[in-house]
Amino acid sequence: MKRVITYGNFDLLHYGHINLLRRAKEAGDYLIVALSEDGFSEDFKNKKCYFGYEERKRLLEAIRYVDLVVPERSWEQKVQDIQLYQVDIFVMGDDWEGKFDFLREHCEVIYFSRTAEISTSQIKTDLKNR
Repeated sequence: MKRVITYGNFDLLHYGHINLLRRAKEAGDYLIVALSEDGFSEDFKNKKCYFGYEERKRLLEAIRYVDLVVPERSWEQKVQDIQLYQVDIFVMGDDWEGKFDFLREHCEVIYFSRTAEISTSQIKTDLKNR
């Protein structure tokens, strides 16, 4: 069984997120999503999520591509997660390209192109300008 992991906030879930999750699942057999906890998002990613962790977790668990949702609490946990969950492939959007290449000594690393016309930041900006 080929295990895949990806990380993110997945706030204001949209079709760009779904595209990433679908492609991540297609890369393997079992998809793990490490979902940023609220404190980690705010303190280390400088992102205030609209939906709390539990709400975002429930949304992700309802998506057929996602097999397991685990908490992301720190930047440093990725190697531990890869080992703990016996991950074969690490997947991120290409806006992170190169930043996780150090994980190649533990698993394959793939950067998928983002869905260009949609982003959570753009949704927030559009809503603010209404």
